[in-house]
Amino acid sequence: MATLYYEKDADQGLIRSRRVAIIGYGSQGHAHALNLRDSGIDVRVGLREGSGSRAKAEAAGLRVTGVAEAAAEADLIMMLLPDTEQAATYEADIAPHLEPGDALFFAHGFNIRFGLINPPDGVDVGMVAPKGPGHLVRRTFEEGGGVPSLIAVSADASGKAMALALSYADALGATRAGVLETTFEEETETDLFGEQVVLCGGVSALIMAAFDTLVEAGYQPESAYFECLHELKLIVDLMYEQGISGMRFSVSDTAEYGDLTRGPRVIDQHVRDEMGRILAEIRDGSFAAEWVAENRAGRPRYKALREEGKRHPIETIGTSLRAMMPFVSAGRQRLEDVSGG
Repeated sequence: MATLYYEKDADQGLIRSRRVAIIGYGSQGHAHALNLRDSGIDVRVGLREGSGSRAKAEAAGLRVTGVAEAAAEADLIMMLLPDTEQAATYEADIAPHLEPGDALFFAHGFNIRFGLINPPDGVDVGMVAPKGPGHLVRRTFEEGGGVPSLIAVSADASGKAMALALSYADALGATRAGVLETTFEEETETDLFGEQVVLCGGVSALIMAAFDTLVEAGYQPESAYFECLHELKLIVDLMYEQGISGMRFSVSDTAEYGDLTRGPRVIDQHVRDEMGRILAEIRDGSFAAEWVAENRAGRPRYKALREEGKRHPIETIGTSLRAMMPFVSAGRQRLEDVSGG
């Protein structure tokens, strides 16, 4: 059984005794910095020269410094830059300032799991990974709640790294909802798998393939958009709130029968076998190596595939239809306003 922790299990005195540097001020960075600040923690934000996020952080009342200065001041550093930027920033601005007794934290295990960052002996290496976007981490904290989080330890030099990670999670508000103990390996591998096979890759490919099937069969693209993309939110919300069985209970009997009998024909053994191959590429480091090489080459394939996706007919028809639904664009604007950039 998984180990879960709550407020009663955390000693916030551990994080209160630390000088914390939040490196980055994007979606997660702004939430971590503000929640910790509001929990009474000594926080500074480390940003690169010319960062567009400096004004946002300063407007929120946070102290902003360069990355190297923040790392030199702090004895707990939380890395919240994009995965592909962390290693270079670590080598240039953070590694020179790490000392025995310091702690290096992450919100995703990618760089530790695949050996892109190798902290020195004597430094605690931990992870606190909220299972939700930064705007939700911040909003639920302000409302008195929290977003469930994962915690893990890769190096326990002090013998108290897990307790420190739990203390950090408590100041973040996560213990109000529940904190699950995991490992860097499990978090990284399951996170990448979920993104590629379901949450992003699987869902987007399924939607576009279904849209194409209907349009090629002569149906209006507008009807195909509503059936294959727009209504997906209703189903996802039902599953989020009630699980798959709860969703099936809430839809019509016709929809449920189609789900039970036709779903396995779409997601068949061939798809399951491909999922297994994708997981193997994640676990053996092939995907990480491919992604690192892609970035070093200037992201040519990434950019080409992104542009190809933007040109898909579902994007054209979706843009015009969403313009007819102001409640959709209003929701998007709210997310942008609170994301922290």
